Amino acid sequence: MIKRYSYSPFIDTGAVVTKVDITCGKPDFFSVSEDGVFSFVMDDKTRVYGLGEAVRGINKRGWIYESFCTDEPFHTEDKRSLYGAHNFIIIDGKERFGAFFDTPVRLTFDIGYTDSDIISIKPDKFCLDLYIITADTLKGIVGEFRAMIGRSYTPPLWAFGYGQSRWGYVNQDDIRAAANRYQEAGIPIDMIYLDIDYMEDFKDFTVSKERFPDLKGLSDEMGERGIRLIPIIDAAVKKQEGYSVYDEGHGKGYFCKDENGEDFVVGVWPGMSVLPDFFNDEVSRWFGMKYKALTDLGIQGFWNDMNEPALFYSEKELNNAFKEIKTYEGKTLGALTFFGAREVFTRLANSDKDYGSFYHNTPDGRFVHSDVHNMYGYMMTKSAHEALSELIPDNDFLLFSRASYIGAHRYGGIWTGDNHSWWAHILQSLQQMPALNMCGFMFVGSDIGGFNGSCTRDLLIRWLSFALFTPLMRNHSAVGTRSQEAYAFGDTEVFRHIIELRYRLLPYLYSSYIHAVDNNEMYFRPLAFDYEDDDVAAQVEDQLMVGDSLMIAPIYTQNADARHVYLPESMRQIRMSKGEISTEELNKGWHYVSVPLGDVVFFSKKPLPLAKPAMNTSELKLDDVEYVF
Repeated sequence: MIKRYSYSPFIDTGAVVTKVDITCGKPDFFSVSEDGVFSFVMDDKTRVYGLGEAVRGINKRGWIYESFCTDEPFHTEDKRSLYGAHNFIIIDGKERFGAFFDTPVRLTFDIGYTDSDIISIKPDKFCLDLYIITADTLKGIVGEFRAMIGRSYTPPLWAFGYGQSRWGYVNQDDIRAAANRYQEAGIPIDMIYLDIDYMEDFKDFTVSKERFPDLKGLSDEMGERGIRLIPIIDAAVKKQEGYSVYDEGHGKGYFCKDENGEDFVVGVWPGMSVLPDFFNDEVSRWFGMKYKALTDLGIQGFWNDMNEPALFYSEKELNNAFKEIKTYEGKTLGALTFFGAREVFTRLANSDKDYGSFYHNTPDGRFVHSDVHNMYGYMMTKSAHEALSELIPDNDFLLFSRASYIGAHRYGGIWTGDNHSWWAHILQSLQQMPALNMCGFMFVGSDIGGFNGSCTRDLLIRWLSFALFTPLMRNHSAVGTRSQEAYAFGDTEVFRHIIELRYRLLPYLYSSYIHAVDNNEMYFRPLAFDYEDDDVAAQVEDQLMVGDSLMIAPIYTQNADARHVYLPESMRQIRMSKGEISTEELNKGWHYVSVPLGDVVFFSKKPLPLAKPAMNTSELKLDDVEYVF
């Protein structure tokens, strides 16, 4: 059952597609203060699930979270917000229900942080629709919510292959070299990603004539080898006369405005830039159709970035910073004054002051950006999806984004942003996956090996051993870090076996994904969702169910070669070691499972179909399988 309580929403976010009648009066379960704070009293055993892309565990109790799309490159436990705004929680205690707070403004979830027994939820402005969802089971609550927000995006089969990305593939030769090294090592691959290196001066929908003189030829060449190129598109447009995208958008008034009606100018990768006003339908279609410049070159997939939107600085505040820093000239800088001087420039990025200084024109009126901030990335993804659906036949395209709001799940997937080469980020990724599925985001994954920092061989092996189960399987790293391609650590055999196993598992993984989408279910689930009467399963935070019959329990600790695994029922242990598959029956309960580096161990309740090895999805035969159990 779903009930809707409306508190003067000022804009339709588009998150909900199924009509739900408004219920007047006090909402079920929550008390509401006059200034719009929603409160709920937890008992000792209450667990809280959801919030999509967030730090900390599967159970969110004990921390404070801000739903505010944020360009945050350090995903440590003390952070309160990341790139997505996913305002759905499930409270499981003396009462069991789901709650979706549909509002584009910043929303703070204090889940037992200030008071260990109290959930306190406060929007920046008291303007939202609250949906209360009840069902007999945790999975039933998710199913009701997912039916209300609409069908999740499904990319083509080839998007479930392995992809290699690096900020630092600076020319066509780098792309060819990566493809050659993978194929010479016999490691399957379906995609190579193009980061901002391919553009001319970081300008959207341009290609560097010097470094990528024949992108169409390169795309065709890679296509013949079973590899697709997937370029990045950033949200901001370089402010440069003579650059056609800027000239056209500026001439038609398509960019966000400051308080005086002038284009709001910010600094990001291209330097001084402007932001397309995706809330305007005409602008959204205009920008979306610009992807044609690349689809005409044979491109079938894109990843949208910097669309929180991320701002390095605004033109106005940068000028103010230069004035302020002059006040420190000639002074002896003690500790406090030094930190003050340093902060003059570091506080410029992604500032609330800037977010409150520009405006959007929407069908519902003119709004300051801070009031609709959480929808910006969603609107960019919607813009791209609607255009690509026209430009590419049969919807044979891949699309995913960094920033998102619930509703964007209908138009593309997401990746979890600029993580690090930290062991803790394997576990963080695992814990984010089911929370994202609850919110409708099914095509999800993290940057394998970590984007920032320098990956080690053992970290990449363990990360791949988990990520081979995620729908989006992409190895991605930043310029200046150690190379972390699967061929970069000498002996490639172990990497070949693990990535090959991904392809062999695709008959199960792909069908499980489709089934979950078709039935508003979760592809990834905490054990508590499948075994609600098992108190031990409810405490397990580092194992997941995958599809209807698999369970994974990856290694995420340096130098560990075994771990404890809890089986909520008897299961078959499946082990891949040096490419060979073996099985063993294990009873319900705790087991100390040996997982030497390079082995992949997981568990199944049913016979598992395995395809024959393939170098890419075009060679894969989903219906030619053998069963192991």
